[in-house]
Amino acid sequence: MRILIAVDDPVARHVTQVALTQWGFEVLEAEDGEQAWNLLQSENPPAISILDWQMPGMDGVELCKKIRNTLVMQSMYIIMLTSKGEKENLIEGLESGADDYLIKPFDPGQLRARLHVGERIVRLQQSLADRVNELEAALTNLKQLRGLLPICSYCKKIRNDDNYWQQLESYLCEHTEAQFSHGICPDCYQNIVQKELNEFKAQMRKKQDPL
Repeated sequence: MRILIAVDDPVARHVTQVALTQWGFEVLEAEDGEQAWNLLQSENPPAISILDWQMPGMDGVELCKKIRNTLVMQSMYIIMLTSKGEKENLIEGLESGADDYLIKPFDPGQLRARLHVGERIVRLQQSLADRVNELEAALTNLKQLRGLLPICSYCKKIRNDDNYWQQLESYLCEHTEAQFSHGICPDCYQNIVQKELNEFKAQMRKKQDPL
């Protein structure tokens, strides 16, 4: 899994990078917020970001807010690093969009544990997103007619998957979202209904006046 480290202290950044690499992560490094933002806009952005609160230019809080306001990055797991330990600072960091918070200097074991939490959450989010995409594709395929449909040239019945001939209306209702309301078109009224009405009227006249 790819992780971004945005820390302006080169020594602290290098030590963290070495530890993350040993733990099996692929690491991207940035020395300030602007450089971190440029890396985050790559085609394959990291799933987890470790941001130092105090950096020249764009600080960690500002960068965190910017990430949360970008749709494609909203699921990124963010850990904020800071030397500020007051409750107000903790609230400010979390309200900016950070998922977790570490006070410097921190224990490497603690960072590793926090990263494992972030890794589980990222994988769960990806799994849910993949599942939603699969369900949407399944629904689309379920309600979309595909391929060649055998249809009778005379009665317009369709041969279904079980090799039975089925009324077109019934088949479409089963395989699409279409619903039908019934009526009579002008051509059918003139050529069929009107003719049947005239024949019916003629038969009634004969019954009423047999001579």
